[in-house]
Amino acid sequence: MSRKTARENAFRLVYEFLETGERNDFTRQLLCASDAETDANYTAEIYDAVISEYDFLKSVIERYSKDFAFDRIYKTDLAALMIATCEILLRFDIPEKVSVNEALELSRTYSTDKSFSFVNGILASVISHKEELINEHNESEDN
Repeated sequence: MSRKTARENAFRLVYEFLETGERNDFTRQLLCASDAETDANYTAEIYDAVISEYDFLKSVIERYSKDFAFDRIYKTDLAALMIATCEILLRFDIPEKVSVNEALELSRTYSTDKSFSFVNGILASVISHKEELINEHNESEDN
């Protein structure tokens, strides 16, 4: 198993969370049952981070989605965006390029033809404002 598959499992879990509004540890256990320990840990870490940082990630995506109301963004695109934004802003062990490429691959596989440019545009904005966003997050954590 690979990090790519672990990220895809995280994508499935985040998508389920976006659809139901609830964390599902049973689904996580099923998806990670055959994974190597490091891959299962990565899936769980990303899933946990997206859920615990949901409000922050949502505010970032809303800020850069310009003409799209958050609730109207396809859940598949949103799941890919949540994971990539989480990795870019909260995980420093993953190169930005990898996070963006994987998010684009997920949107290309699971969403519409227009999703690629939409997801790419939002992530480009996140990267260009990364330092400011990290500072905002750190300040909110301090309060």
